[in-house]
This record gives sequence, structure tokens and C-alpha cells, in this order.
Amino acid sequence: MKNQQMSVQAIENGTVIDHIPAGLGLTILRQLKLLHHGNAVTVGFNLPSKSQGSKDIIKIQGVLLNENESNRLALFAPEAIVNCIEDYKVVEKRTLTLPKSVSEIFRCPNSNCASHSEPVKSRFYVLHAQEQTKLKCHYCEKTFARETVAEA
Repeated sequence: MKNQQMSVQAIENGTVIDHIPAGLGLTILRQLKLLHHGNAVTVGFNLPSKSQGSKDIIKIQGVLLNENESNRLALFAPEAIVNCIEDYKVVEKRTLTLPKSVSEIFRCPNSNCASHSEPVKSRFYVLHAQEQTKLKCHYCEKTFARETVAEA
């Protein structure tokens, strides 16, 4: 009999974000402020995956992401799966869909945008066409590639 061991410890209650493309785990932690909950967070990098070759995984103890929070992940990892865990069991598996808009995640790359000089929260409309995700700023109405906004 083969001895198999999980690479990342199981959680009792919380959220597991699985099938994150390898190398994006830290980006998702930072951009979605997942460490700000103050709960234990376990991250696995470059773990073996049958479907992807390798993947990242994030486990957040004691925090259940709602559907809107989960769908924000689609901006970075549309193929990720969000698992809601209760009493060490998966009670819900969510596939992701891009949200129509996002607030307070990104900063507008346009330095002349009103969001830089006014006390307003950032807000972008999410556009998806031809396998590309773009974000249109609510204030200056300029459209940017997701990668450009994520780096701003």
C-alpha cells in the first residue's frame, strides 16, 4: 500500500482556494488582502496537479468567502475553485465567474484620474472579450489590460 500524505494541512472551517495557476498565490493574497482577516492562512506553492502540472493553493481558517469575494478571484485565476469547508468537509464548491465591476482592489494607472486626487474608492467595470480581461475606470473612463491595472 502506498503511503500518501497531504502537502498542506486540512482546515476545520474556512475557505480553500484550489487550482490557482502556479506562481499566482502571492498575487492573490496581496491583491485581495486575504491576510487582513487576522486568521491563519496556509499557502502551498508549486504543488503537483493532475490537470495543471503544478498549482498554488490558499487555505484561510475561519473565513468563508461570499460569492462576490470569490468571483473577484476570477480576475487573476478564472479556473480556480473555491471550496467552503465546515467541520473538515467540503460543503460547497464554487466555480468562478467574472464580476461586472470591482471596487477597492486596484488603483487606476492614469495619474490624471480623479481617483488619485479625490477621496473616492477605486471602481472598475470588468470587460471580457477574446480571452482578454480589461478594466474600465469608472472615473476617467480609460480602459486598461488587467495586468496593467494589477501592477499600478
